[in-house]
Amino acid sequence: MDFKSPTLKTLVVLAALVVVLAGIKAASVIVVPFLLSAFIAIAVSPIINWLAKYRIPRWISVTIVILILVVIGFMLAGLITQSMAEFRQNLPVYREQLAGEFAWVIEKLALLNINLDKSLITSYLDPGVAMNMATNIISGMGIVLSNVFLILLTVIFMLFEAKSIPARVHVAMADPEMKMTHIDRFLESVNQYLVIKMLVSLGTGFFIGVWLYVLGVDHFMLWSVLAFMLNFIPNIGSIIAAIPAVLMAFVEFGFAKAGLAGLGFIVVNTVMGNMVEPKFMGKGLGLSTLVVFLSLIFWGWLLGTVGMLLSVPLTMVVKIALESREESKWLAVLLSDTTPEKLKAEIDNA
Repeated sequence: MDFKSPTLKTLVVLAALVVVLAGIKAASVIVVPFLLSAFIAIAVSPIINWLAKYRIPRWISVTIVILILVVIGFMLAGLITQSMAEFRQNLPVYREQLAGEFAWVIEKLALLNINLDKSLITSYLDPGVAMNMATNIISGMGIVLSNVFLILLTVIFMLFEAKSIPARVHVAMADPEMKMTHIDRFLESVNQYLVIKMLVSLGTGFFIGVWLYVLGVDHFMLWSVLAFMLNFIPNIGSIIAAIPAVLMAFVEFGFAKAGLAGLGFIVVNTVMGNMVEPKFMGKGLGLSTLVVFLSLIFWGWLLGTVGMLLSVPLTMVVKIALESREESKWLAVLLSDTTPEKLKAEIDNA
């Protein structure tokens, strides 16, 4: 058997890839908390480095950061639990209000000879369904965060080991300068992405929460948290976050305020996503829009909710790994958002 054959070599690589992906999916219970810990450590490392400039010992910096994470986690957990309890208590009232709103709509449509089944529509637009969708997304993170002690321990060890890891990688790598260039670029890119995305998501959640509070929509804090979390999911996250909040506004106040709630989501996400984020992100991470969307689907299938949230950084890992080898540079180019003019130059330099 000729293992130097390009076709056979490709088949072997694809077979190995399938085996690796199957192993990752089977071990997702272990892999997901580890990945989440790694990206939390990367995200908070700038705070550790900033505190180091003031000669604060590293163990004190790590303790401060971990305490902040724990406090924020408990606050979010309490908020979500309280909101869901209040929602379940008020669910019969919401259903009654929804039935009243749709009775008026169906009556008007009947005058235009458009006959709709009221029970069918209310079953699809049941406020309970909207809450279930929101809670399923949050519970997807909750299942992972149930290993909070393991995640926090891993983050602590990663933060303490962060300073010595580059030196060990230099020793371990056969070609350390080239490899460390890729690793440094990856860490810099992911750091930039996570910090900017975190700030943009916080701004998005804050402004949406304020807008829903002004409109008087119930559980506005829950929808604000959902908007913050789902803003990490590219392209469709903001749309998913808007559905339960707009439906809640419709149940409580009718079409007018539901339209205003939807308009608020559009305005906030347009300004934050298309104006503020590109201004600070610059050229971004060099991934095409199609690749970002496909990576969302792929990593979501492989790792669940956390995979969707980390789809862009994980795809960057793959892209940088492909760039490190001459045989796979062409794949890295396909993943990038390179213009036709720059494409020729990249291929010539490959």
